[in-house]
Amino acid sequence: MTTQAFERTRLRTARELARLSQAQLARMAGLTPAAISQFESGAARPSPETVGVLAESLEVPPRFFREATVESHEGFFRSLRRTSVVDRRRARAIAHVAHDLAVRASAARRFSAGDVPMIPVSGLEPPAAEIEQAAAQIRSLWGVSPGPLPNVVELLETHGIAVIRLPLDSADVDAFSLPFPDHPVVVLGTDKNDRARSRFDAAHELAHLVLHGEQIWGVKEVETQAHQFAAAFLMPAEDIYHQLPTTVDWSTLFELKRFWQVSLAALLMRARTLGRISNSMYLTAIKTASARGWRRVEPVPLGRPEQPARLLSYLSSPESSPARAVLPPKVVESIETAAAT
Repeated sequence: MTTQAFERTRLRTARELARLSQAQLARMAGLTPAAISQFESGAARPSPETVGVLAESLEVPPRFFREATVESHEGFFRSLRRTSVVDRRRARAIAHVAHDLAVRASAARRFSAGDVPMIPVSGLEPPAAEIEQAAAQIRSLWGVSPGPLPNVVELLETHGIAVIRLPLDSADVDAFSLPFPDHPVVVLGTDKNDRARSRFDAAHELAHLVLHGEQIWGVKEVETQAHQFAAAFLMPAEDIYHQLPTTVDWSTLFELKRFWQVSLAALLMRARTLGRISNSMYLTAIKTASARGWRRVEPVPLGRPEQPARLLSYLSSPESSPARAVLPPKVVESIETAAAT
């Protein structure tokens, strides 16, 4: 390897995967913080020997530093205030590795081409009908039948979105996404093992890819829009309106939860949004659910969360050998381990 064969952004990705600051990495590698900073900025390039030391310190193959990087923004996170910078950066680095896998799987014809239409919103506070229409348009473009979605994760993968499930080791990160133009990435956490919540998380992240992409992120309004989209995508108004009760009828809501594969909380919010129950009824129902402990663990469990399959299928194939030789083994192993739990 020559000193020219080094992609500076890969050093930052590997460092953030390890949750290390530049100073911490410098101490581990026997270098100065200034040297690490120069390597990451492109002001200097490490020698082949130094690349080996960095790879050993960060537990990545030396070839990882040769890979080209597709840039994106900092990612869509629910709460920037509550999510630490270290956690966000590690999560973003994981998404870059997932994107690498999708690119290689696609090249091996083991993953679908990207097919995520952009339907930009008109502003930070668009009319509710605009969000509803965007969700309906995606269902139409993707040929989704009326009624409940059989498998949200499978649908995303079919349209070229790289979906992985991982323990995110953070109480404030349930899921997040990055809008890479060829293969967007959605990462779902395994920390909360709830099928309904995971389906909503997947639809929420799809909303960011469809409505916001590279145009806007990091403001609370986009999270509100993504929640509205997810509700409309999972529970289209024309399909669910007349099924929703006009009073807080728990037995009916339990049946709707099983049928639509969404949470009681989502059903109650949808009923309020569509005008089937009043705001006071909604608040009373939420208080009742809290008193019964249902805000933490809802009744009527729906079973295991939906599992991504496309990238795992690629990883189990002989065609994945080149990817395994390049990508961080701990992240690849984590993706496989999460699928087995």
